[in-house]
Amino acid sequence: MEQNFKNHTRFVPGFHFVLGTLVIVGLLGASIGVFHAVNGSKLDLHNAFLLLILFLAVALLFWYSRNFAIKAQDRAIRAEENLRYFSLTGKLFPAELKMSQIIALRFAPNEEFLGLVDRTVAEKLSPKEIKIAIKNWRGDYHRA
Repeated sequence: MEQNFKNHTRFVPGFHFVLGTLVIVGLLGASIGVFHAVNGSKLDLHNAFLLLILFLAVALLFWYSRNFAIKAQDRAIRAEENLRYFSLTGKLFPAELKMSQIIALRFAPNEEFLGLVDRTVAEKLSPKEIKIAIKNWRGDYHRA
């Protein structure tokens, strides 16, 4: 499928929807278990707290596993786009560019890239404005 502004975000159904839902349901269920166990026996309370701790750990693992992958990808994008800019101009990216703007600029083809970089710096375009301004979308099919 050809990538464009409307379909460039990536969702992995098993991760985002299935695992995410299971983590949220498990966390809610464990929290309810602790609430109900407060009035029960110490063993029930102990088990309920262990289950809650387990689901908190799983929730953090879910969050950070995605966050770490995205941060690594962002660093690669910055390096790739800085190299592309350097190969086209002989200069490094303007220091005014934010990471979110650089990430958005990766979708611009070389013919639009330099003009869009200059416009982004001059007009302080948001990532969404950058993506909308791209006429010939350059897909990124290798993202996390």
